[in-house]
Parts: sequence; C-alpha cells; structure tokens
Amino acid sequence: MLQPNPFERYQREALRIALSHYVTNGLSAALGLLLIAGSIHLLLGEFAAAAASVGVVVCIPPDQPAPKRGKFWQLLPAFLLGLPLFWAVQVLHAAPILLGLLLVPASFLAFLAGGWGNRGLPISVSVMFAMVFSMAVPDHSNSATNLTTCLYFTLGAVCYLAWATLANALLNARYRVQMLADTLMALATLMRSQAQQFSPDTVDETGRRAPLVGTLLQQQAALADQLQAARNILLESPSTLRRQQLADMLMAVLDMRDHLLVCNLDLDTLKNHPGHEPVLSTLRDILAALADEIDALADALMLGRAPVPFASHRPQLENLQWGHDSTVSARGAAPTPAILAMGMSSRIGLMNDDSLRLVALARAEMAPNVDLVRANWQLFVSPTVWSWEPFYALWRWNAPPLRHAIRAALAMGTAYAISLALPWGSHDYWILLTIVVVLRGSLAHTLERRNSRAIGTLIGCVLAGLLLYAHVPVGVLLLVVTLAQALAHGFAVRKYLVTAIAATVLGLLQVQMLNAGPSPVFDVVERMADTLLGVAIAWAFSYVLPSWERGQIAALVKRTLAAQARHARVALGLWQLQAVDNAPELQWRLARREAFDSLSALVQATQRSLSEPRAVRPPLEPLGRLLALSYQLLAQLTTVKTMLLQQRGRLTPQDVELPLRQAAQAIEAALGSGSLPPQIGTPATPALEWSVLGDPFDGDLSPWLLRRLQLADHIARQLQANAEQVLRELAAP
Repeated sequence: MLQPNPFERYQREALRIALSHYVTNGLSAALGLLLIAGSIHLLLGEFAAAAASVGVVVCIPPDQPAPKRGKFWQLLPAFLLGLPLFWAVQVLHAAPILLGLLLVPASFLAFLAGGWGNRGLPISVSVMFAMVFSMAVPDHSNSATNLTTCLYFTLGAVCYLAWATLANALLNARYRVQMLADTLMALATLMRSQAQQFSPDTVDETGRRAPLVGTLLQQQAALADQLQAARNILLESPSTLRRQQLADMLMAVLDMRDHLLVCNLDLDTLKNHPGHEPVLSTLRDILAALADEIDALADALMLGRAPVPFASHRPQLENLQWGHDSTVSARGAAPTPAILAMGMSSRIGLMNDDSLRLVALARAEMAPNVDLVRANWQLFVSPTVWSWEPFYALWRWNAPPLRHAIRAALAMGTAYAISLALPWGSHDYWILLTIVVVLRGSLAHTLERRNSRAIGTLIGCVLAGLLLYAHVPVGVLLLVVTLAQALAHGFAVRKYLVTAIAATVLGLLQVQMLNAGPSPVFDVVERMADTLLGVAIAWAFSYVLPSWERGQIAALVKRTLAAQARHARVALGLWQLQAVDNAPELQWRLARREAFDSLSALVQATQRSLSEPRAVRPPLEPLGRLLALSYQLLAQLTTVKTMLLQQRGRLTPQDVELPLRQAAQAIEAALGSGSLPPQIGTPATPALEWSVLGDPFDGDLSPWLLRRLQLADHIARQLQANAEQVLRELAAP
C-alpha cells in the first residue's frame, strides 16, 4: 500500500488527537468550568466566580471517561476530602506556622490515596489542589467571610459533580466509539511491529542482532491497558444493538491479539531456514496491510462514517508456494519449515477473517454475538465502588504508597518552609503546586514530569505574561482559562508537556482572577523561579525513602507465574473436547486477562527501572528472558486452546485426554510449586510423545497438539528457571 506523505500523516495524527476521548473529556470539563464560573459571575460577582471555579478545578482530576454506573461516586471523594482542607487553610491563612503544621499531615493523608492505585492518584491531586488554591484566596479577617468563600467553593464543586455525571452519561455513546478506536489503533501498531519481525534480523553498530522484542513487550503491555479501559465502558450494559456491535468488535480484537501473539511461534525456525524469504516477505506485507485496514476502520469510527470494506487476503495466502516438504516429517523430528510456514499462514488468515468480521460489524452487515457479549460484561468491568481494604496492607515500612506519602509530605513541608523564607514569598503556593504535579511514586515518572514541567512552565509563563501585561478583560481571561483547563486535563496522561504549558497559564490566570497583584510581569518571573525551585525539590525528594522498582519485581514475578499456571490449567481443561460452555469459557477469559495484566505490570515496572541508578536496578537480562518466555507460553497455550475449540473434530480424544491432563499438571507444578517436574516426552510420560506430523490442514491434528503441549512444558520449565534466577538476584545484597 502507498504510504502517506509526511503532511498527510501529521494531518491524520492531528485529527485523531482532536477526535480522541481525552480531548472530548477535556473539553467537557472545560465547558463545565466555563458555564459554572460564568453563571456565578453573572449572579454573585467576580470573587464568587473565582472561588467557585476552585471548587470546579478540585473536582476535575478524577473526571475521566467512565461507565455511567458509579460515575458520581467516582468524583465525590475529591469534594468530600477537599472541602474541609480548603476551609482549614482559609482559617489558618494568617498563621503561617499553624498552616505549615496542617499542610504536612494533610499532604501525607492526601497522597495515601495512592493506595487505591490508578484511581487514587487523581484524588490525591484534587485534595492537594484544594489546599494549594485555597492559599491563593485573599486573606480574610473574620469567620463569616471564610464561610462565604467555602460556600462559593461548595457551590462550584456541587454544580460540577452534577455536570460531570450528566456529561459522562450524554457522551457515553461517543466514548464507546472512541475507546474502541483507540484500541484498534493500539492493535494496528502492534501488528506493524509484528510484521517487522518477519523481515531478516537487522544488525546494530556492534554487529549483533537487534530484535524488536522490547518494543513488542511494551506494545503488548500498552494494548493490555487500553483493552481494560475499553472493557470498562464498552461492556457496560450492552442493551442496544449498537452497543452490542461495538462490544462484539472488542471481542474480535481480543481474538486478533491472540492470533497475533501466536504469530511469534516457529518464526525463528523459519527465518533461519533458507528459501522461505519470499513466503515471509508476503506474510509480512499481508500483516502490514491488515494493520492499515484496522487503522482505516478506527479512523472511520472516529469520523462517524461506515468503513470501506476491503478485499480478503485469503486468495493471496492460498497462492503462497511452500516448497516440496509440506507433507510429513519423521517420527520425533522437528516439523519441516514448509509445514510451519503453512501454520503461520493459517494464523494470519484467521486475523484476516477477524478483520473482515470487524468491518462487517461496524457496517451493521453482521449480527453481533449477543450471548457472548452479555456473558462477559459483568465480569470484565472494573469495580466502581470505593473500599478501605487496599489501605489495610499499607502499614508496613516497605509499602510504596506509604513511602510515597511520607516522601511527599516531607517535600511539601520543606517547600513551604523555603517559600516563607524567600524575599518574594507572596506566592508560596506556586512551589507547592509544582511539587504536587511533578513528584510521583516512581523515579521514572518524576524525571519525565520534571523535564516537561520545567520546559512547559517557561513557555506557559511567556504566554500568560503576554496576557497579563495586555490587561485583557475578565471575560477573555475566563475563556483562556477554559481552554487551558481543557488542554491541561485532556493531556495530563497522554502528553504532559502540553498539560504543563496549559496548567501554567491556568494557574497564573486563576490566581490573577482570585487576587490581582500589582505587578503581573513580576508574577511571571516569580512563577518561573518558583517552578524551577519546586521541580528541584521534587527531584531531590524522589530519592528520599525511594521505592525502587527492584523491591516490587519479586511480587510481580510471583504474580506472573501464578497467572500463567492458572491460565494453563484452565486452557487445557478437558471440557473443551465435548462442548463449549459459557461458564468454563468465561473462566478461561478471566485467566487470560490476568495473565496479560500481570505481564503488563511486570513490563512497565521493568521499563521504569531503566531510569533508576544502576546499583538498584533489577536483573534486566533474566527479566527480559522471563517476559519473552511468558508470552511464548501464552502463545503455545493459545494455539492449543484454538485446536480444542475449533478443531476438536480432528482430534482423537483417547490420544489427547491423558496428555492434556499431564501437561496441565506439569506446567502448574513447574510454575506453582517452584519444583521442576519431569520432562514431558520422556519415558516417564510416553503418552505425550508426538509422532508423525502430517499436513496440519488435512487429517488428525493430535500429533500437532501433542507437540504444542511438549513445547509448552519445555517453555514452562525455562520460565521457572529464569524466575528463580531473577528472585535469587533480587534477594542478593
């Protein structure tokens, strides 16, 4: 296919960003801010609107695309925790020492919200925003004025809770499409990387092979995270035909991910065998073309258009020349490359069929599998209730959320003390705000935000300085604040540099609206200096009570092994030889999700460790092998699962029932107990010895199944050996 020129490519990327769910969500939040602050400004005046806008800003961080059910409760903690702290800061406004004594323990409690995981981080930010922006409110001399300010804050927050809940419900249909489109684009990216694997190995400057394994692992992890975000919205209440179509398309994406994972099997054998370069080149081109077609489908969904159908690649696959060795291989010998190439072609053919199915569903030319969709929706949507249970395990010295909360509280206390000693201490909250948004639980994320915050602040200060120097009307400032809020919220996770620029403009103008200073230009200079100081403090305290990734790797490795063992037990269940029942099928899907999620967490932790000092990094080489072997084991078991579900009529039950049971027990013993089982295929287990491998498209598939079981067992033992090496090196001083 013809590649678009750079301008067309950038134009397409810009359009995708503009139509994305995070931009839509940012615009929704900003519109809510504009309507609420503007209405209060007309009814109650400028100061009331400014104070109410703080209540809105406090409730915005946890406002993300979410299922309709539980949306209000997702936002409520930000308001309930933020209001008393906003009031307390108002009361202690004129007592800096007492305010500092409040700030440190309150910051500790706020950052403890990290115990809720990714859901808790926005709550931490919201609570800190409540205190920091309360410090920006002008001084008051009596409790009645403080109470009035808090009432304005409450009015803004309550209005936004209602707005966000309603907007999320109204945008639910759009969010479903956008989430699916994002998932399709993540899948297409992974498909292109996999297609590159079909090319001859490239060589780096040192003359060594430069495989794409690291890139594939990161993209697999990214796709796993995107899939869960999509599940939460797409699988909620699939009660209409359109919702069922979109949910069934998500199920098809899951199938395509499985087929794509299996494409790695036997690839090295084929690449090392002369004469198969043309076949691999054709398979690479077909896979890349399928990726382009998936991208085109995603673009059509984002634009609200019916996707253009594409021609099946089946004829091209059927015309491939396999050579003359595709019939049989000797007993106990490795299958011939031609047979392996035929298997590879079959997997890509299944992906071709799934792509056609996706387009047909999008065009409403195929009925969705309603039973499958309804069976999945309750099990695969993340819980929306808040629970105190995650905090029960935090009270140990090496718990990362606890250490991060202590670290953040110390950083905030230090920054506040420094701000009081500065000669320009009139805007001490700027340093604190920088620490809130820069300091993260991992050094990798802190360093990333450090750089973006410093550069973004300088750019944002220039933009805000021009606006303040020009003395633009309040109405114009409100519009700029609205746009800045949209960008700051929308890109907080995707591109923090954009958020840093927008947040700087937002912060400067928000403070100017709360309490206009005598010298806006000097405020901008202060902002630059305070931001750089805050960045330096956050960076320094990221090394205080650090939670190095090394300390988390052991638990993640054990979780990965347990997930792999459970997936093997469920995937090799004998029930599949008789019929597909929803209950065991759902159990397999749950086991598969946990296997991918555990690997995603381990990949991300390993990637973050690369930013840490060399002395505390985990053993990267055995970790890399462990991750690669884990995906290989998933691929082997997925192939077995496909045979059991789709080809059981070509299997001989009496030949495979015992091997299935033995393989499941052997893999679970290897990965679960830590002891290595006897090798499958040895005289101790002769039933698992595969014999003659015939044409996989004709005849009994039992020998092929036995071979996959043998390879899966071999990989499981290698996986356990690498895991033991990782754990030994992690335990070493």
